[in-house]
Amino acid sequence: MNYDIQLKRIYQEICDDDGARILVDRLWPRGKHRELLALTEWYRGASPSSVLRRQYHNNIISKAVFESRYRGELRDDSESLIPLMRYARQGRLTLLSASRELSTSHLPLLKDALICALQEEDNADRKLSPPPTMPS
Repeated sequence: MNYDIQLKRIYQEICDDDGARILVDRLWPRGKHRELLALTEWYRGASPSSVLRRQYHNNIISKAVFESRYRGELRDDSESLIPLMRYARQGRLTLLSASRELSTSHLPLLKDALICALQEEDNADRKLSPPPTMPS
């Protein structure tokens, strides 16, 4: 199954076709009022840990180390993806962040992990489903 997951900065224009708009950041974006963001949810559970986020933003660790550790955090707490998986199964899901550059943020990694988890669940469901019976 194909899943419609898009990534946007929280500062970008709100579109009618955004679907579920989920802010996936540890910190609230500066200068933004909750009422004006049309958020479905602010979900911190799948964002990088505070320690990892600080290390990356303070240039203590490289992008490669950040990516590896963040993937590890998601792998170690796979249940953190479940709420996002539910939204993705209902239609378009827009993951939001206040990061200046989405391509270097955690969102592309989160999207990949989310799609992988959804596909694994789909494959497991197919294996559990009995094969169709032939009419007699």
